[in-house]
Amino acid sequence: MDIEHLLKEYEHHREALLFGRYINSDHIRGLLEKHSTHIDLSIIGCSVLNEDIHFIKVGSGPKKILMWSQMHGNESTTTKAIFDLLNVLTQSKNDFVRRLLDSCTLGIIPMLNPDGSRLYTRLNANQVDLNRDAQDLTQPESRVLRNCFEDFQPDFCFNLHGQRTIFSAGERNKPAAVSFLAPAQNNGRSVTKTRKIAMDVIVKMNNNLQSQIPGQVGIYDDAFNINCVGDTFQASNVPTILFEAGHYHEDYNREKVRELIFQSLWVGVVEIVFGNPQGLKEKTYFEIPRNEKLFFDIIIRNAKLKTGEGHQVSDIAIQYDEKLEEDRIVFIPKIDKISDLSDFFGHREIDANEQLVFVEDHTELSEGISIDFVWINNKKQSLSV
Repeated sequence: MDIEHLLKEYEHHREALLFGRYINSDHIRGLLEKHSTHIDLSIIGCSVLNEDIHFIKVGSGPKKILMWSQMHGNESTTTKAIFDLLNVLTQSKNDFVRRLLDSCTLGIIPMLNPDGSRLYTRLNANQVDLNRDAQDLTQPESRVLRNCFEDFQPDFCFNLHGQRTIFSAGERNKPAAVSFLAPAQNNGRSVTKTRKIAMDVIVKMNNNLQSQIPGQVGIYDDAFNINCVGDTFQASNVPTILFEAGHYHEDYNREKVRELIFQSLWVGVVEIVFGNPQGLKEKTYFEIPRNEKLFFDIIIRNAKLKTGEGHQVSDIAIQYDEKLEEDRIVFIPKIDKISDLSDFFGHREIDANEQLVFVEDHTELSEGISIDFVWINNKKQSLSV
């Protein structure tokens, strides 16, 4: 089954019961039951608040790939993509899928941090970032992942995350819709054989994405931190890839990016199983632009602002705070910066043309305040998603 076929059939494979940014264990429980006749499903541990952590095995082949999602509870896009992939693997009667599953075994933890997922927070219930606990293993979720890694003995790892809307793909007006990384495995960030093999797979995934989102794929910072899980597993000489689900134009629910991650999971698995990466594409990997922090959600340019001393003309950067309200995520506009933002980009840009920008009560606009709209030239401009 080639990627063109998957593109055409994606809506058939897309898991309709998962949508938006808020995904907790309640949302996936029924889906695990749905797939239970086609997968090996087990409970491999519990969270701080005693929620089950599930492990899925699908396929029976010798090449083993371990992947885990929602280590950070508010990074749910990759979880949606995992269940899209499971629909292909468990429901397709395609000969290629059968051959794939005869050649590999996928081990999947769909939600490593169920407590953080329920609260929509990066941290676990003990307020610990699990991605800084790879060495000390102070948290039950960290120990679950390490034990799984040691028991499953993968040949490859996919570390699945989501990133903020602030990232550009290089120093240009292109958001990083998807980012990858072959993590370093030592302080010198040596380009080891293990990293090179991971780089080969990233190059293959990037080639696919460039045909759809040209210039919108980035490489995440490779500073070494042995406390991070990906760096620890890479240092154990298991090729590991970081996936970062980013921002696509007007896609705050991350549904387009979900599809791009789904494709990347498929392309990555197929390349590992049948492409036999040898670590020969290092140069091409380093041609992918590095992530830069050059985006805001909204920039109001050339805004005339009332100050204590009169008026000034400046740019206003607005960033959304994500807040859980009644089982859904709301995006609250907040002024992040008032300055000359000539070197930055907005996912949405408004030119005030040096007209007065104000809110209804004429509160002086300042960094840190939340506002739903502004008035510009007597016209109300909503700042909502």
